[in-house]
Parts: sequence; C-alpha cells; structure tokens
Amino acid sequence: TVGSGTGVLGDSKTLNTPDVNAEEGLLGIALDPNFAKNQYVYAFYSPVKPSVNRLSRFKLVNDKISTASEKIILEFYSQREICCHTGGSIAFGPGGLLYVSTGDNSTPFDAPKSKYVNNGYAPLDNRQGFQQYDARRSAGNTNDLRGKVLRIKIKEDGTYDIPDGNLFPKGQEKTKPEIFVMGNRNPYRISVDQKTGFLYWGEVGPDASNDDALRGPRGYDEVNQARKAGFFGWPLFIGNNYPYKAYDYTDGKNGEAFDPKAGLNNSPNNTGLSTLPPAQPAFIWYPYGESKEFPQVGAGGRTAMAGPVYYSRPGASPYPSYYDGKLIIYEWIRGWVKAVTMSPEGDYLSMEPMLGEISLAAPIDMELGPDNKLYILEYGKGWFTKNPDAGITRIDYMAGNRPPIVKNLEIEKTSGLLPYKLVAKVDATDPDGDALTYVWNLGKGIKKTTTSPELQHTFAKAGEFAISVQVIDKDKASSKSNTVTVYAGNEEPKVDITLTGNKSFYFPGKPINYQVLVSDKGAAVNKSRIYVSNTY
Repeated sequence: TVGSGTGVLGDSKTLNTPDVNAEEGLLGIALDPNFAKNQYVYAFYSPVKPSVNRLSRFKLVNDKISTASEKIILEFYSQREICCHTGGSIAFGPGGLLYVSTGDNSTPFDAPKSKYVNNGYAPLDNRQGFQQYDARRSAGNTNDLRGKVLRIKIKEDGTYDIPDGNLFPKGQEKTKPEIFVMGNRNPYRISVDQKTGFLYWGEVGPDASNDDALRGPRGYDEVNQARKAGFFGWPLFIGNNYPYKAYDYTDGKNGEAFDPKAGLNNSPNNTGLSTLPPAQPAFIWYPYGESKEFPQVGAGGRTAMAGPVYYSRPGASPYPSYYDGKLIIYEWIRGWVKAVTMSPEGDYLSMEPMLGEISLAAPIDMELGPDNKLYILEYGKGWFTKNPDAGITRIDYMAGNRPPIVKNLEIEKTSGLLPYKLVAKVDATDPDGDALTYVWNLGKGIKKTTTSPELQHTFAKAGEFAISVQVIDKDKASSKSNTVTVYAGNEEPKVDITLTGNKSFYFPGKPINYQVLVSDKGAAVNKSRIYVSNTY
C-alpha cells in the first residue's frame, strides 16, 4: 500500500524540468524491531512538496499504512531538477539504531555548453551556477546530510537521539551529528551485521572507463564495510583510496592530487569543515573491465549491492552453517550473487559464487525474512518499463534429494477437429539423475501416467481441456509444469501473409504487394472477417 511514483508517499518527477526523472519516490522501508508489539513502519520517501527526502514513522492498521499516523522524524533538501543519486536504503542494526543512506544528489552528466566537463570523473565543478555538478557541496560536506549514511536512535515519541560513536559530536561547528559515514556517491543498498554491528553498503560509482593523468582514476563500484564512523572518500577518492586531482572547469588545468590522510574541501559550495577526516579505502572495488584484485566479479556494467550477513539461529536455520558469518553481495547489472568470507576481525579473505544456478532478473534488493530465508526483489531486465520478469523470489535450500526441474510443456497443435489427437512433450530433468515418472492431467478428470516425457491422446468429445503434467522422481519429490489449454472440436484457421518483392525495408511512397492466405478445416473462410493491420 506504499508505492513509488506519484502517490501518497512519493513522486518520481522533477519539480519544473521536463523530460527528467530524479530518482525520487519511495526510497526505503523497514519495520520497527518491535513491530509485533507496536506495528510501526518506517519509510524514507520523497513527498511531492516540498523538495525534500523525508524519514517518517507510520502505523500499520488492518494491513494498510495509515497516512494519518505519520510522524516526521527527519528531512533534508533534495534538488530534483537534474538527475541523480538518492541512495535511500534504511536498516536497523543492533541496539535498535536506524541507518539511513543518502546519495550525493549531484549529476554525473556533463554540463551543457561547457568546454570543460566531468567526463565521468569526480564532479568538482565549483563555477557559479553549477552547484549540481559539485559533489563537494554534499558528499564532501560535513554540514550536509546528503552523500552519507546517517545513524540515529528513534525514541517512542518519534524524535531521536544521537548515539555515541557517530563521526562528529553533537554541537561541533560546521558538522551534522547524524552522520555516521560520509563521502558517499550513491549508497544504494545497505545492510547491518546483526552480531558485529558492522555496516555494509554497495556504492554505485562513476562512469569513466580509463585512468586519466589530468583527472585521476577510472570509475569503480564499491562494496564497503564500516566498523566505525568514517569518511569513505567521495568525491576526492575512490576504490582503494585512488585520488582525484583538483580541476579548473574554466581553463581545463589540473592541480595536485588530493591527500587521503587529510582531504581538502575548498569548494565555495562547501558549508562544512575544509579539512576532512582521513579517507577509508573500499572493502571491495571493481571497474567496468576485469578486476585484478577481485577477478570473481567479472566485467561489464556495474551496480554493486550489499546484502545481509547470514547467521543460523535456533528454529530458523534454512541454509548450511557453512554460510554463517558470510556477507552476501550481489550485482543488479551483472546478475550474480557472491558469498564473502571474512576473518573473525572482519577482514576480507575470499568470495565465491552463491545461487550460481539460479537466473535472477536484475536483483535490486535482498533481505532476510523472519524465517531467516533470503528474499530477493527482482527489478526485471527492462529499463523504465513494466517488466513481466519482475517479482519477489524466496530462496529455499533443498538438502539431500532435489525435486525435478520442469522447464516447459509444449503442445504440438492446441486445437483440432474431432477426433482431436493431442501430442504433448515436457522438457524436464532431475538434478540428481533420477528416473522420472510423468502424471498427465488432461482436464475434466482425465489422467494418464507414463515413464516418457511425451504423450499422445485422442479426444472424442468436443470441449476445452487444461493440460499439465506432474513430474515425480524415485523419492516422490515432484514439480508441476505450466498449464496449456487446448480445444477439441474445432481447429483454428491457418493464416499467412505473403509479400512480393522486398520483404525487409519500407520506402515511403512505394506500394507493398501482399496476399493474405487463410484456410480453415472447420468451416468456409468468410473474407469479410479478415482484418489486416500494419506497423513499421
């Protein structure tokens, strides 16, 4: 009942700029740790007006979000005139501390009508009127909540306290006490280790494909780990603290590389401290190309995501204890899921494929449910469209015998005159190599059993019949096919359009010669019921 896009809790459009989507809407959602008692739901979202991103608490009443119960906890300005980067993941950690990720709210694109532009490197344009091209005003600003991961302690009345250990103490000039981690570009998905309290997040990086002597390093995506509060580099550093260089957008000249030990923010758009805390290197980092440090991540487009750290627990241990303490990371673009093994102190040791045999359609979020099982939100492989492959997937681990895998049921001809001969074939395999039995449901109580994946059956009576098959292995584990409806008693006509001459290209003003051929075994063809449409 809470949706992104235009609605009660979000609007994905900009304020005034046409043809621009600003990645706003419902950004993050989480249940209160005591949800069973208080029914509190937290939403981080973008109201239509004013132009802010807002963290609010709601009450769930009769399985619906009660908008009348809204208690605004925190909000800050977010510009929506130029795309992008909102972050937006929220998660509770140990002690009931709430973490909120926020993007740098800066554009990665080149400024129009400018000779010297970002070119996919760090946005450091400090010219007057180009504030949205300068991430030092947000991610590199100690006095701004954008480009951060915030950490607060919610109180019963909906206000909050600042927990010990945040990056800046309450009351320090030119800082915000809510900041736990700063120097973030787009911390899109975050997760908190419920035992250690370590924060993990995927950082979506910039687009430059190659290192540049004038500007600095190529783009990297990152998976980060914060054991304590810190500055994680952006927009002065990326990856393993690779430094960018100061750059003058008026004449194209560069300056010195920034110093990771004491980053300098001298932008006129900065309202915070000019000397930043020491930069922390990424936990895992990788470019578009092959990674020498982490070859397992592959190559190609990149959108890093950080999922949960898994632990078995009494009454809810759905996966092998082998995965205890492993961080699960995943990739929206590349589609993989990896399990990361760490030392007892949290240092990176190795990674390996997880769910390698499962095809995921752009995994965009991953959570552990109350049953301690993984639930994966799949965006779908289309961009900015309604995706039929979008959905929520639950991962079940099958110990011992595994059920058959049924890919597709095919019917040779789905209609026919009486007597109608059905020819069906199912594509099924058993992961354990077991012999399979096929129980065919032919509709209206008709069933047949075979040891072959093919079936022939003749229908003597007219009607519609829903055809499916259950595939069973020797230990009685089973899977069911899709259902295909067939019709006995009338056969659909065969239709063909034949073209004369050119068949591939359209030329304005030249006629297309075609003929429509229709045959129908069941009846004479009524040409007045033939309709021809075209598109190009």
